[in-house]
Amino acid sequence: MKEINKVGIIGAGMMGAEIALCFAMSRYEVVMKETTLELAQKGKDRLDGVLDKAIKKGKFKAEDKALTLSRINPTDQYELFKDTDVAVEAVFEDLETKKEVFAQLDSVCKPDCILATNTSSIPITLIATSVRGERIGRFIGAHFFSPASIMKLVEVIPGVETKEETVTFMMDCCRQIGKTPIRVKDVPGFAVNRLLHVLLIEANRLVEEGVATPEDIDTACKLGLGHPIGPFTLMDLTDNSLSLKVQQIMCEAYGERFRPRPILKQKVHANHLGRKTGRGWFKY
Repeated sequence: MKEINKVGIIGAGMMGAEIALCFAMSRYEVVMKETTLELAQKGKDRLDGVLDKAIKKGKFKAEDKALTLSRINPTDQYELFKDTDVAVEAVFEDLETKKEVFAQLDSVCKPDCILATNTSSIPITLIATSVRGERIGRFIGAHFFSPASIMKLVEVIPGVETKEETVTFMMDCCRQIGKTPIRVKDVPGFAVNRLLHVLLIEANRLVEEGVATPEDIDTACKLGLGHPIGPFTLMDLTDNSLSLKVQQIMCEAYGERFRPRPILKQKVHANHLGRKTGRGWFKY
């Protein structure tokens, strides 16, 4: 594995900020970009509470908090990515948005910088068309799971032209920050989301049919299936609009088995997106 001195993260939302924290906790210098400096700083500020929770649970030392946060440098400028060794994109799940990000990164990052996308459903080969031919071998998928500071899994997804040395690098990089990587073929939804959204769609259908409430379905999945949280709490945590977007992408790829249920569309149309809006399947 080549030496990593500086890591770039694009996106300071819940996912991007927590990926930045994963690297900072492993003593890497991180630059974290958002569309404005204010949004980037807000993303960093939220991590203060994340670390406080980890400290209370005995999973992080209080004396390391200030130094860890100091390693994360918020910015609204791509120019700060010119000396990064790996850059991870974690922006909205939209192909054109991601391609615009990588076109910018391709223009400023050094030639041997590894570019990784945290997409949860869009094929890596498709996003990789945004970079020049000489860069495409260093382009790869690295799908972290929310909350990234806690969840251990990362799906590592090579595109058609990703070099094997890039795959090895990203697998090792994930291990360096305490994650467990698995290699997954480049297909829409990859592995975990194809399994997950079958469950989420059926959970939505159960509510539509009046079989059980979201509260009781969550309880059933926790106590009957051993899941740490139920499907409705998970959708509220990760944003119902993201669940809808992912299901639409997979429905286009695989057909009816991934068609989003009307009740999920209603939630999104009502702006009941989950925790970030104060209301989803539950009130917050």
